[in-house]
Amino acid sequence: MYNSDLLMPQGRPRKSVAVISKPAKPELAGILPQLFEWLDQHHYRVVIDRETAAYSDGRETVERDKIAAQDPDYAIVLGGDGTLLSAARSVAKAGVPILGVNLGTLGFLTEVPLSELYSALDAIHREQYSLDCRAMVHCQLVRAGNRIASYDALNDAIVNKVSIARLASLDLYIDEMFVSNYKADGMIIATPTGSTAYSVAAGGPILMPSLAGFVVTPVSPHSLTHRPLVVQDTSEIVVLINTEQEAAYLSIDGQVGLELRDGDRIVCRKSQHTVKLLRISKTFFDVLRTKLKWGQR
Repeated sequence: MYNSDLLMPQGRPRKSVAVISKPAKPELAGILPQLFEWLDQHHYRVVIDRETAAYSDGRETVERDKIAAQDPDYAIVLGGDGTLLSAARSVAKAGVPILGVNLGTLGFLTEVPLSELYSALDAIHREQYSLDCRAMVHCQLVRAGNRIASYDALNDAIVNKVSIARLASLDLYIDEMFVSNYKADGMIIATPTGSTAYSVAAGGPILMPSLAGFVVTPVSPHSLTHRPLVVQDTSEIVVLINTEQEAAYLSIDGQVGLELRDGDRIVCRKSQHTVKLLRISKTFFDVLRTKLKWGQR
């Protein structure tokens, strides 16, 4: 059983770390004991989520959406980008920085490979890091004049059709100005961070994370003249759903969602919250070259 009675060096405040893990990741059984040992040796209080608890030794465990209330100095996320997106929505409002450790395949956000985990932790412990603040998009679902749901997304909000045979009919408005009607498989409203996710796969541009804008990308539009649109992040983006009898679906970061009805409006603005990513040395372009296999000079 874990002994929490660790003594801090005299005069130094005790720090705390949250550990958030991808569910059902067998390699965690070999990773977490060593990680806990390092954190203990460096006098951190450790709090973990339920997914991590399966591999722990009786440490303090809380639900993921309650992690921020524990006021950790930062969170270590072990998994892929999906795990980080889920963690980000849980801790962004509290401003908890995140160190993303990639146990997946691509990993644009969880850019620290497992082989560099402890060098990254050492750098953070010595306060030799930078904070990369990423904008979020705040989306509201308005039905019959009533707001029935609201979400903050780090990557994107996506309206998708459900039927295979039919196209969705979507009206786009920017700052109350009508842009166009789109007959398409769907529409993506992506942050600069999310520009490297589904949006780029649908033909959208890659934005630098620091750019003050959003990308509106139609998915397989019927008209070839309908291209991705970059707008200022001060804009209000509204998508009006014209489903008639066809079903459509709203998804947030590809993880949270609900069914849409004819006449629903998706209203998107810049969120008041940001996601803070801990960075040690890599630049955005280092990540692009590595993850997208771009050529070297």
